[in-house]
Amino acid sequence: MAVGSRVTVVARPRRREGAASSQFMVELLGTKAVQGEEPPRILHFNPRLAGDFTGRPVIELNTCYRMQWALPQRCEGPASRPDDDRVDGEIKCEEWTRDDGAKTEESSNIKWLLNTLIGKPEPDKVSVQQAYPFAEGKLFVLTITAGLEGYHVNVDGQHVASFPYRTGYNLEDATGLSLNGDLDIESISAAHLPKSHPSFDPQRYLEMSEQWKASPLPTEPVELFIGILSAANHFAERMAVRKSWMIATRRSSNSVARFFVALVSTCG
Repeated sequence: MAVGSRVTVVARPRRREGAASSQFMVELLGTKAVQGEEPPRILHFNPRLAGDFTGRPVIELNTCYRMQWALPQRCEGPASRPDDDRVDGEIKCEEWTRDDGAKTEESSNIKWLLNTLIGKPEPDKVSVQQAYPFAEGKLFVLTITAGLEGYHVNVDGQHVASFPYRTGYNLEDATGLSLNGDLDIESISAAHLPKSHPSFDPQRYLEMSEQWKASPLPTEPVELFIGILSAANHFAERMAVRKSWMIATRRSSNSVARFFVALVSTCG
């Protein structure tokens, strides 16, 4: 994906047989760089229609790399606090009401305080309350848009959540879409996608790109030599090193870093 790219899914949640409630996942995936492992989940969008341990509807957003989940962003009904970081000017979680139409106590208290500070004594008139955006059997239109600072999720034309890009991922790394769970899909469309991306063949990209290649060995003595042991299938880890602190060694005239890949001992 690139800035301005968007993916639109038209579908309806369905009740799973024998389950109390349905849930589904919409995920943007990266390129699988390690054999035997799932590709990284650059964006994991997981609505749980009757909640999980909370017993209330929830939307969880997260990332997963090398089968390790990061800290989730949970949208549970209250809007994000005013002092929370925004994503391209959007709050991370919009407010919604419960099935009975009641607001959460925390959300009501925050809105009352804001209205008091700005001189608006009628909190219900500040914004229009919206219900949880998903319901079993109800058709929805979900759009994920890539912004400058993160992904933005809209459902039926309403902003629902924004998820900042996590450290270690590039926007262009999202090259696949996965839909799983209790979902009947009507259509999927995408717009403003880049025409090509080098990560479709990461090994070939590394060979062709001068940007990530190590600089030639200097002819003069160096002050620091860094040797990095790596297994043959740890290509993703080596690329992460090349894109982070190894950049400084390539710019330095008195330090050198080299990978030692798949070294084995022999007898005799």
